[in-house]
Amino acid sequence: MKGNRTPPARRSAQKTIPGPRPDYQGGGIVNLMTSIIRAFDGAPSRYPPLKLLDPASLRAAKNIVLLVIDGMGHDFLVRTGQGSALHEHLKGGMTSVFPPTTAAAITTFLTGQAPQQHGLTGWFTYFSELGTILAVLPFRPRLAGTPLGTAGIDAAEFYGHEPVFDRINAPSFVVSPGRIAYSDFNAAHAGKAGIRAYSSLAGLFRTIKNVLREGKGRRYIYAYWSELDRLAHDHGIESPEVAAHFTDIDKTFSRFLKAIKGTDTTVIVVADHGFIDGGPDYCIDLDDHPRLKETLLIPLCGERRLAYCYVHADKRSQFEDYVQTELADYAHLFRSEDLIAQGYFGLGPPHPQLKSRIGDYTLAMTGNHTIKDWLPGERYHVHIGSHGGLSEQEMRVPLIVVQA
Repeated sequence: MKGNRTPPARRSAQKTIPGPRPDYQGGGIVNLMTSIIRAFDGAPSRYPPLKLLDPASLRAAKNIVLLVIDGMGHDFLVRTGQGSALHEHLKGGMTSVFPPTTAAAITTFLTGQAPQQHGLTGWFTYFSELGTILAVLPFRPRLAGTPLGTAGIDAAEFYGHEPVFDRINAPSFVVSPGRIAYSDFNAAHAGKAGIRAYSSLAGLFRTIKNVLREGKGRRYIYAYWSELDRLAHDHGIESPEVAAHFTDIDKTFSRFLKAIKGTDTTVIVVADHGFIDGGPDYCIDLDDHPRLKETLLIPLCGERRLAYCYVHADKRSQFEDYVQTELADYAHLFRSEDLIAQGYFGLGPPHPQLKSRIGDYTLAMTGNHTIKDWLPGERYHVHIGSHGGLSEQEMRVPLIVVQA
């Protein structure tokens, strides 16, 4: 990966990241959640409503369905979805949160808060309270083991989040794949909402339809579909496998709209992030960089496209020098505290543990590059498709709105 080149002169860590920034002032997914919360006369939020979706227009509908299709970025939909029902109802684009990845963005959909407040900053997050790195959605240590709930740690109390469903004045439901429907994370963020599990794409839409028809009052349904994300990781967002699956989603979605016609439902379809393709040729393996690896206190955290680095105090100069010479073509280097100051994680007072969860430095990978380390016993697996970086493809997600 290094190539034959003359190392650039050492420079100080950058202050801002080139590329699109998350919009928390009315153009992002956190603002969408404010619009939904206000539509149900819920508790106020520090974040303004989405400019593209006025709460008053949502308040007129009997029901609201928010469907999150994991990984379906705005760029992908515009390029791939021409002629589809999903593209037909595309209202515009929004930004995800920082970083644009499932752990951070899904928590925003479930809490109505940006990472600045909810404090979950990537798939692998270091929790100083436990002295360990957790995979936050499975709620288990990075290396292996069972969810912490089996050890008596209550996820709802540990994360300390107030679910959206507890802030609004309407019966609510969480529609999730059966394998995660009652997981520690899902249960902790469902609050007073009823949980409904499904096992297939048809089952997803059938379950939503059944919930809409089983009651008379207003209701809010949050639903989640993960398969497009899995296929994009394994095969790439540009792959025929992803294209075929998108077609399946769109056809099933079209049938669903016909089935719920007349229920006075606003259906909102969004994503948590988009994708960029890379693969093994674009992956920086930390084992190939022992002088960088020896500067780290703990393994890399965050994401393959955006890594948080915890560095020995007496090796910070070595760390900076190495990144800015040997990895200058592949990563931007930032002091993590500068990203808080610049508002990348959100607005207002930060989560009390936010600073400890993003390390001393952040590596934002350039182009299609990723960075990865491997712990003993971890299965070696390099994704083709990745997310968490600050490209337009990863950061921008669609806003699809249909009145049924």
